[in-house]
Amino acid sequence: MSDARVDNLTIAVAAGKGGTGKTLISCSLAQALVREQDATVQLLDCDVEEPNADILLRPEIAEREVVNILVPEVDLNRCTHCKRCARVCEVAAIAAVGQAVLTFYDLCSGCGACAVVCPTGAISEAPLRIGEVAHGAADGIDFHQGRIDVGHQRSGPVTAATRRAIADGAVTIIDAPPGTACPMQEAVDGSDFCILVTEPTPFGLANLREAVGTARRMDVPCGVVINRDRDGYAEMEQWLESEGIPVLMRVPERREIAEAYSRGETLLGASDEWLDELTDMYRQIAGLVSSEAAPSGKE
Repeated sequence: MSDARVDNLTIAVAAGKGGTGKTLISCSLAQALVREQDATVQLLDCDVEEPNADILLRPEIAEREVVNILVPEVDLNRCTHCKRCARVCEVAAIAAVGQAVLTFYDLCSGCGACAVVCPTGAISEAPLRIGEVAHGAADGIDFHQGRIDVGHQRSGPVTAATRRAIADGAVTIIDAPPGTACPMQEAVDGSDFCILVTEPTPFGLANLREAVGTARRMDVPCGVVINRDRDGYAEMEQWLESEGIPVLMRVPERREIAEAYSRGETLLGASDEWLDELTDMYRQIAGLVSSEAAPSGKE
């Protein structure tokens, strides 16, 4: 598998909805690769609104980085009330009403457009904390976890700060937020491969279709892990085959897996048999990425 960019691969783990087990797969894969591969392994928890990879990996946190955005501060003594700031703001985070200028920091994206268009320089930018990124280690895994502060809505800057930890020469696993909206896309964007975790139900298939469509629009190749597998689901199997989407691994609905998860353990806590299953899945992914990257021979 050394011919498949083993030491420089970014794999996102996502799902069309919450509760499918993507964090279980992310953490289990990271643990398996640390045990079996001679490579640096990173786990980036980019589910910044509800991060929980630390529950399974129990990292020792060494440092915390504050994530700020720049928000406008208005000097009313210099303001001419031209209202250009309000007109340029695409998220309505600043409003000019009569002789007053109101700022709504919870809406502000920190783009700085209001300060740029102000003709008198009445608007300056000040840092506002919106979250943090914790960094530590978990049994050989380089662990990074973003967390947005309560009351803030802009997850993008925290996700971006977490993703900045991606290192060259490392196998990086990104635990993405559930769903297919902007937070998921910000976490998955630029990854070499995306594992989509699903469950064999009509609801799971409906969300999987959306997730696959999103990954394809982002030009990120994907494969599927079927969690809580119960002897297959014919409609899902047929759809995956018709779309040419590989099933990378199946996790059966077993009591020992549920018990391990309830104890805050990964698949490896349920049984050592998952070590081979997880490393085999990684080999599949590395091979698929290599085949995608290989030149076609066409001009």
